[in-house]
Amino acid sequence: MRQGILGVAAACLLAGSVLGATAMASTEDMSEPTQAQPVLPRENLTIVSASGRHVFSVELARTPRQQQVGEMFRTNLPDNSGMLFLWATPQQSDMWMENTLVPLDIVFIAPDHRIQAIAENAVPRSLAHISSHGPVSATLELAGGVTAKMGITVGDKVEAPSLEKKS
Repeated sequence: MRQGILGVAAACLLAGSVLGATAMASTEDMSEPTQAQPVLPRENLTIVSASGRHVFSVELARTPRQQQVGEMFRTNLPDNSGMLFLWATPQQSDMWMENTLVPLDIVFIAPDHRIQAIAENAVPRSLAHISSHGPVSATLELAGGVTAKMGITVGDKVEAPSLEKKS
């Protein structure tokens, strides 16, 4: 379970209440996930760092259920893919890896679209809390080890159509 990004489960329930759950969310299935969700709509996301421009094809987790399930039960995540969790308003994002079977890098994106924090190689199935340490407007899950391999660091700029719409 997680709030914000990582294989989100019960924490997403908390995130929904923090965000002010809508009537739609109250009718959405929020039972404990038991399988991976279908592939979600995608968009390109670019991280601009000192090492260059890194483009990822990310799934958009927009609804409470999509955020709850996140990357749970998936058995691989290509280095050029990920999942973007968009929060209605900037909020603390606390994640954990329950039912997430692959290591993830969790990237917390500040309201100014800069990387605020990175949790590298989050341990599969762990219930350890992974925190943004302050309000963020989105959380990005990438394959474990990708941020180090590509030289992505705190302070790098994140560009994506969904983030621009929030500005």
